[in-house]
Amino acid sequence: MTTSPAPVRLLLAGNEHLIRGALAALLSPEDDLLVVAEAASRPEALAMARAHTPDVAVLDLQMPGADGVKVATSLRAELPGCRVLIVTSHGRPGHLKRALAAGVRGFVPKTVSAQRLAEIIRTVHAGNLPHA
Repeated sequence: MTTSPAPVRLLLAGNEHLIRGALAALLSPEDDLLVVAEAASRPEALAMARAHTPDVAVLDLQMPGADGVKVATSLRAELPGCRVLIVTSHGRPGHLKRALAAGVRGFVPKTVSAQRLAEIIRTVHAGNLPHA
């Protein structure tokens, strides 16, 4: 009897409840991906990460009080095994440079398809950088 590998545990963080819910709904059909927590702010994202130890955090670049890069920096400091992916509609080169310096493994536009996002999450979880 073979067992399938444990699903990739996901934290979704962003201040827009509708977007977080939509991401969760779009990723739910993927058997190997499991949303274990959602958060709307930096403090909530850190608390949820501590409580649920996700494998991958999917962060919105824009959050009140701190952008996704600051959240990524805090997450990486507290949970170095958690890989971070940022989704954004503001893909400026300065943001990308800061994100990579903070240890973010992927920087994805919000226009990406759900299927492609799932593929990118798997790539990031495996420790690789996704290709455009």
